[in-house]
Amino acid sequence: MEEMDRMLISVFDKDGTVPELYQSMRDISYLAGVFNDLGTHQWLTPGGIFRFLRIIQLLNEEALGLAEPIENTDTLFYRYRNKYTDPNPPTQKQMEQIINILVKYNWLSKQSRQIKLRDAGKRMMDALVRLANDSLAYYMHDEIGRSLFQARRDAEISEAYDDHGISGGNKIASMIRNVENAIQLLKERELEMLADRNALPQLELIHELMKELQGKLEERYRQFQTLEDSLVLTTLMQKGTSVLAEGTSLSLGMTNKYLKFATMRETVLSSYIQPEKVREFIIKMYNPPVDSDIPNPYQMLSFMEQDQYEGEALDGLWIPIKFAAPISAADISDSVHYLENYEPKVKPLEEEGEMIEYKLEQISADELQQYIGDTTWLMTKSMIRTEEVEQYLDQYDEAGMEQIMIEAAGPRWSDAINSLAAISALIGNDKVWMNRAGSELQQWPDKVWNWINPKDREWTIKKRKPGDLHDES
Repeated sequence: MEEMDRMLISVFDKDGTVPELYQSMRDISYLAGVFNDLGTHQWLTPGGIFRFLRIIQLLNEEALGLAEPIENTDTLFYRYRNKYTDPNPPTQKQMEQIINILVKYNWLSKQSRQIKLRDAGKRMMDALVRLANDSLAYYMHDEIGRSLFQARRDAEISEAYDDHGISGGNKIASMIRNVENAIQLLKERELEMLADRNALPQLELIHELMKELQGKLEERYRQFQTLEDSLVLTTLMQKGTSVLAEGTSLSLGMTNKYLKFATMRETVLSSYIQPEKVREFIIKMYNPPVDSDIPNPYQMLSFMEQDQYEGEALDGLWIPIKFAAPISAADISDSVHYLENYEPKVKPLEEEGEMIEYKLEQISADELQQYIGDTTWLMTKSMIRTEEVEQYLDQYDEAGMEQIMIEAAGPRWSDAINSLAAISALIGNDKVWMNRAGSELQQWPDKVWNWINPKDREWTIKKRKPGDLHDES
């Protein structure tokens, strides 16, 4: 391969005004539009997406020359039914909807006698099919195998993209991180896998994947040595080499331990014991290297749970002889059943009724009359506005009726009506009393109304005080 002497092509290194970047983002927006319209027609379910992928695969095969031309939606409908075994195939109406969506977003061109796949549709369909296949392969592995599978895919994507000057998206860093995740899971499940009688094929597969990844990482390192940012990549490569070396040693050590466990019963022991060998074995048990095939105490106890020897897996503790458990299995089972089915008995709450105390109060007839009068006055005030007249009499104590009507309310006709109603309410509730004027009356040239009976303006209004019993008139 040619030596890479240029920067990788990446959307993150381009200016937002570059026409090519705009076109690539438009393709992605069209992809989003396709899925948005699929959701409108209730196609965004696992089964619906699977049928959609089958339809675009038929279109893809026709574009590659692997199948006959597709004249119209009826041709695509019957080709789908003939090729795939689907208990619930799409109807002709649904097939028409799919074709219209793909034509709308420039994936297809619908001609009078043929439906053809455009370049944008070809690239988007290829990307969707690859994504689906990658996901299927990912989920066919166990938890540890998924991380290692993804790491291998990262290396392959780096080969397919980075080696040709197109950015694969930091795939080397992603590869190293996936291997780190696999190593962490391998450490957490070490005892479980050593205790599993059928774990040997899985351990061998993990070890082979580790070795394969180590070779791919070294190949990646050689390809990127000539890049301008080689210093950054060198640090990353060193980290990856260290991680893969640890993973390879760990998987090799676990495989050797498992094989030693499996053949332990067939091992021939010599009658001659070498104390130094025994001492070395004990020391390595408590501080074994990563790639050691000597089991530590936890792994040894975990292996005993396989019940290689009769009675070895019963309840008890090995140190290294077996003691009876202080609680029997039946008692533990009864306790678990009690905790799982326990229903507390709750005594219903009894609410104590509040004692109502009745108090007898007596009032005199005068007090009752006063209460009734106060109530009547409050009702009167809620209907008639008396505040202006009351405030005026609080200030002057006594004034002529016409004076109160004009100064407390105003010179207009409506003011005179309101103030007369207020004075009448005050007199009716014994709040004021009326007297004849004893002096010359003042003239009010600003008022716009006149008395029908001029003698009515001679009355004066005086505020009633406590102890006053009747009017003086």
